[in-house]
Amino acid sequence: MKTALLVGLGSFIGGTGRYLISKAIQQNIASPFPYATFSVNVVGCFLIGVVYGWSSKNSLDATWQLFLTTGILGGFTTFSAFSMETLNMMNAGLAATAIAYVALSITIGLMSTFAGYALMRL
Repeated sequence: MKTALLVGLGSFIGGTGRYLISKAIQQNIASPFPYATFSVNVVGCFLIGVVYGWSSKNSLDATWQLFLTTGILGGFTTFSAFSMETLNMMNAGLAATAIAYVALSITIGLMSTFAGYALMRL
């Protein structure tokens, strides 16, 4: 039960962070490209790499790893929003923008995860 509560608390923290960051980005950038979702996903990928890199080098309790990864970062990243925004762009006739969004999200997301992991392995 303790682990489930920690994951839930982490999800609250991550979801709230995602909302606040997304709102700030949306207020400053008007574009059909979903920069807010893209940004939180790239940052989330980097941070999950940091957590896994750090925990592979150091001893991190499995409960705390779940709190950070499944909880905070799972609440922070937005794959479902990513999917819906891609569908919306396709339906709006913005196929090139949708393809760029998918390609950039996957490529930069993976690169960010590897960078975070490598940084913690130094």
